[in-house]
Amino acid sequence: MTDWNGYARQWSALHGGYDPRTAGIFVRGWLRIAYVVARPLASAGVHPSTVTSAGVVVAAGVPAVASLGPWWGPLGALLVLLGAVADSADGALALVAGRETRLGQVYDSVADRVTEAAWLVALFLLGAPGWLVCGCLAVTWLHEYVRARATVAGMSDIGAVTVGERPTRVLVALFGLLAVGVAEVVDRSGTAATVTAVVWVALGLVGLLQLAVAVRRALR
Repeated sequence: MTDWNGYARQWSALHGGYDPRTAGIFVRGWLRIAYVVARPLASAGVHPSTVTSAGVVVAAGVPAVASLGPWWGPLGALLVLLGAVADSADGALALVAGRETRLGQVYDSVADRVTEAAWLVALFLLGAPGWLVCGCLAVTWLHEYVRARATVAGMSDIGAVTVGERPTRVLVALFGLLAVGVAEVVDRSGTAATVTAVVWVALGLVGLLQLAVAVRRALR
């Protein structure tokens, strides 16, 4: 079974040479958690796609919980966290168990977009304007599309680690849903949901700009 250093090297090769061992404490710690979770799953023979599917199912529970009302926001935040762990663990499991496939990478990317859509639906149900939620979806998907197309066009790495990456979206959704539950105490849950969506869009736009600069530099 692949050890931590071997896992880090493989992860780096799949992410444009970005070495998690030299990353910031948050990124390094998060990937270490994913590795620790993946090891017993690998020993048990669990398939990475099973973990990916479990993450999607958990994410589907976020809007379902949100539909019960703002007081359930913290439970939605917990589901976001569990889904994010599953999302990281599936990739780690594929590397640790030596079961990574190109089809699995595609499935994982699609699952990421589906789970993010589920979180945004939850924010809509909790009071965020529909047009703003659509803006969150647009800027998120454009960020990922630009990077994917740039890679096809010849960009040899991920371009740039921006402020609009998926870990940022996880944190915004998690703390946003927690804030919704707290804000309901003063009857401001809708405001909290709207502010969360605004933060999502703002960070996404800045991240998209950072990525565009990196892509232009790489492909000019």
